[in-house]
Amino acid sequence: MSRFDFIQTPLSGLKVVQRKTIEDHRGFLSRFYCAEEFSAAGFDKAIAQINQTLTRKKAAVRGLHFQHPPYAETKFVSCLKGEILDVAVDIRNGSPTFLHWHGEILSASNRRSLLIPEGYAHGFQALTEDCELIYLHTETHHPEAEGALNVADPRLGIDWPLQIDDLSDRDRDHALIDQNFQGLVL
Repeated sequence: MSRFDFIQTPLSGLKVVQRKTIEDHRGFLSRFYCAEEFSAAGFDKAIAQINQTLTRKKAAVRGLHFQHPPYAETKFVSCLKGEILDVAVDIRNGSPTFLHWHGEILSASNRRSLLIPEGYAHGFQALTEDCELIYLHTETHHPEAEGALNVADPRLGIDWPLQIDDLSDRDRDHALIDQNFQGLVL
């Protein structure tokens, strides 16, 4: 019996993962990850790093981050507390959906996650106070390979549901995309 539904989004390879639960009067059990089932859905690399974040302020935005090859990574992002709009932007060179974005509401209550393949930038906006996330990565963090897009870039046109109320200086200072931006060659 499968413990997950893998739902394809309009962007190639980007999937929503719906965790199924077994519930009774005590609460529920939900499998968070299963290598066999994820491999069948295309997530077949080993998990190299797991990160946890806490975003205290509603309307805060983090992102849009990625790593350049050879350290490009697949991410599996879940919200364990609160609610977020999780956003992935296709930056794969030559992709028919290059610079298109897709957002999903992830929350503790809907038990949805986003499976973000290599070649996507990722960010999110906290829709409630005290949002806690967990990320599974197929690559360890390599500062020299970091890349990012500006969350307010008009070329992306991301429809953040709340006015951005908090953004790190680092994320605020990311350059806007220019006509020379070619994306990632994987």
